[in-house]
Amino acid sequence: MLRWTALLYAVAWAVHTGDHIRRGTSVITVEVSVLGTIAAVLQLLVVGSVFLRWRWAPLAAAAIGFPDAVGIAAVHLLPRWSAFSDAFPGSHGTGVTAFSWFAASLEIAAALLFAIAGAVAWRRSRDQP
Repeated sequence: MLRWTALLYAVAWAVHTGDHIRRGTSVITVEVSVLGTIAAVLQLLVVGSVFLRWRWAPLAAAAIGFPDAVGIAAVHLLPRWSAFSDAFPGSHGTGVTAFSWFAASLEIAAALLFAIAGAVAWRRSRDQP
């Protein structure tokens, strides 16, 4: 299950990133850009570790997936609250469309599934003698 959720997470990341590229970098703050870039590097490293069968990959999936889901939701789904916002509610002139909402929601859901699959796989590996 971890590999399937890793694949879903990678696809969701690509869809969400594609939407950011479509909207352009001028509509986001430097803070959102830096945070997103750091998150992307970590996401891709952890997804890669799953396919390389790194023994710590399940724990890393949980450690990255849960905060990523919360972070994306905070950045996109809440009304503007700081420089770390790329708020969809009330956005005007930022290129936010129904696809933007879909892309962010897809990545949030995929991050949660990836984290849950990682936690389950980690727990199962710890239960074995």
